[in-house]
Amino acid sequence: MAISNALAPIEVDKGSFPRVAVAFGGGGARGLAHIHIIEALDELGIRPVAISGSSIGAIMGAGWAAGMSGAEIRDYTVATLGNRNEVVSRIWKMRPMTMKDAMNGGFRFGQFNLERILKGFLPEAIPDDFSELQIPLHITATDYYGQRGVLIDEGDLYTAIAASAALPAVFRPVSLNDRYMIDGGIYNPVPYECLMDKADVVIAIDVIGGPEGDGETMPNRIDSLFGASQLMMQSIIEAKMQFSRPHLMLKPDVHRFRVLDFLRVNEVLEASAGVKDQLKTDLDALLAFREKA
Repeated sequence: MAISNALAPIEVDKGSFPRVAVAFGGGGARGLAHIHIIEALDELGIRPVAISGSSIGAIMGAGWAAGMSGAEIRDYTVATLGNRNEVVSRIWKMRPMTMKDAMNGGFRFGQFNLERILKGFLPEAIPDDFSELQIPLHITATDYYGQRGVLIDEGDLYTAIAASAALPAVFRPVSLNDRYMIDGGIYNPVPYECLMDKADVVIAIDVIGGPEGDGETMPNRIDSLFGASQLMMQSIIEAKMQFSRPHLMLKPDVHRFRVLDFLRVNEVLEASAGVKDQLKTDLDALLAFREKA
């Protein structure tokens, strides 16, 4: 999508501007595109009244709710994930916990303790508890044995984020309130409905993507696993949209990236850059329509 970067800024009257809430969807490394949304709203001077997030959306939402700007989140993310040596260094510093405490029985795929990893990689600006956030945050997780989605908005923030981002087959489930939680995207990939009664404009960001290929090459085992998950989550969103729609739904161009492509942070940001101007254009059109109506 080719969109000019020279859009005229929306004139924001803080006294009359509608309340905005933002729902950040899950999608692993594809969710790095959420940074553009935060930057765009920062540039417009719009501070959301509420934020919701699933998986990577919960991580990005937590940074914004903690008071970080989009530019700060970008700089931290690029400096951390965009530097392979930095990633290795942080993992090395975590080695006593990761080797002894965070894993059961050694290096076993699917048994990584995500809460430990988040403590080692997330910025210090993110507090330990929901009560310390500057903007209300709602995080989704999936109760594995309860077979339902749960919404978390209080208590230990890192545990909630880990529960929301505990991708099956990669990270072990997270114990929360004596229940075992897995990735919130399994049950609610883009949790916008919890914001509909909290704001005048709800913006939802879908970074799930879908399987890509030439249609002739058989997907391998890992691609099939994650691709099937993408298809399932897209069907959930489609079903939700039949009953309730956010005011704006944006889908950054991140289809070609895999869920664990975090080291490709610069490529993800470059590929999805157009969503920033798309948000400004769509928001301007929505407000103009409302004014005429």
